[in-house]
Amino acid sequence: MLHKKLDKGFADISQALAGAAPQLTAREIGTVVNISTGIATVIGLPNVGSEELLSFPGGVEGIAFNIDEDEIGVVLLGNYWHLGTGDEVQRTGRVVDVPVGDALIGRVINPLGLSLDGKDPVKSSKRLAIERPAPAIMDRAAVAVPLQTGIIAIDALIPIGRGQRELILGDRQTGKTAIAIDTILNQKGRDVLCVYCAIGQRASSVAKVIARLHEHGAMDYTTVVVSEGNDPPGLTYIAPYAATSIAEHFMEQGRDVLIVYDDLTHHARAYREISLLLRRPPGREAFPGDIFYIHSRLLERATHLSEENGGGSLTALPIIETEAQDISAYIPTNLISITDGQIYLSPTLFELGILPAIDVGKSVSRVGSKAQFASYRSVTGDLKLAYAQFLELETFARFGTRLDEHTSKILAHGKRIRSCLVQGESQALSLSAQITLLLALSQGLLDDIAEDKISDAKTALCDGVFDLPADDEKLNDETRKTILDTARTALDNIK
Repeated sequence: MLHKKLDKGFADISQALAGAAPQLTAREIGTVVNISTGIATVIGLPNVGSEELLSFPGGVEGIAFNIDEDEIGVVLLGNYWHLGTGDEVQRTGRVVDVPVGDALIGRVINPLGLSLDGKDPVKSSKRLAIERPAPAIMDRAAVAVPLQTGIIAIDALIPIGRGQRELILGDRQTGKTAIAIDTILNQKGRDVLCVYCAIGQRASSVAKVIARLHEHGAMDYTTVVVSEGNDPPGLTYIAPYAATSIAEHFMEQGRDVLIVYDDLTHHARAYREISLLLRRPPGREAFPGDIFYIHSRLLERATHLSEENGGGSLTALPIIETEAQDISAYIPTNLISITDGQIYLSPTLFELGILPAIDVGKSVSRVGSKAQFASYRSVTGDLKLAYAQFLELETFARFGTRLDEHTSKILAHGKRIRSCLVQGESQALSLSAQITLLLALSQGLLDDIAEDKISDAKTALCDGVFDLPADDEKLNDETRKTILDTARTALDNIK
């Protein structure tokens, strides 16, 4: 009986084996031959694609950067200390991508989409490649809607529009990040999503920024992408591209998005380090020849889409650090030529306590008044010209020459303008408050106020504002008269 059962079992097995067809899957496996700082050299993998993601032992991934005839230069994206020569490397068949969607709002992640805020892992059903082509010219629309920063010096003199790329540059510790963060804080209630990308920053600096965003409730509409200073250079390199893909997802849904790159100096240095380790030919200041291209292909993704493509916008505020006030250096001039204007922060003004330390003469917006509301445009008028004349005359006045009455009035008016442009951190002014203040300035209502009382006068004017007509409507004579009468009443108490 037992023999019969065994015979039947063997027969069933033989029959199953006879009908079975083995499923063979071809795999390419490479071998690590060299490991250096953030770089691995791999042999094998003859069919690997450019910028393809490769998998290393221990869950470490890398990007195939250099594809030579005999070897592949790979940029590593994780902790590579455990890797060694002889380790196996496998292809993944995909490029670097990042999770996108509403699940990322309010989160702090690294460029690979991994959580850094101690919360649950990011859950998203959609991922986008970090490298994506910029929208075509015919898919774009003109920049016409302002992005209010709440900083009167910028909104009045160097306006930024939704879809614009405005560079913020200056020496270290002059308030570049403060301007960007104040702009993010001012988007509260304006239906603008924000992405803050910290590139190679100290962990303590990033922690302060995140704490400030939490304090003002800005994390409710902000995503923070962080690459710390001790991260591998590859992670620093991909950070702004990953952050841009996250922002683009919202833009393609018809949303308005603001992205801050803080800062591209560290990004350029990380790319230089990668390129030198991969033995690419160095150029000026040891930067590789395509350093301009990596930033232009990043910033060209910021735009205002046409209505047929959803009408969304992506406004970029890249930050760059200068050395010894040299804005003609290699990387700053590259970015100035790519962007639609720049805001230059002067160390001299910073030391004098004129904050934000914006040098109006060296700052420009190539979109200009097209990115201002009609009501705002009607009161800024010749403000920049009057301020420029004041700065020029102030230089000559320092020589102690005797001044005629007209020149003295220009200087007195200019000092009031400068005092009104001084603004502390997290002290954003509403559109109504700015219009009231600028109208009082343009009509000379502050010229009779003593300099030491200008701050009190500003407070009185801003506290006495009332609801103005729709943002895109020009001020009529009746509204203008009402504002001026209210301003005079407020200033009478100061005098």
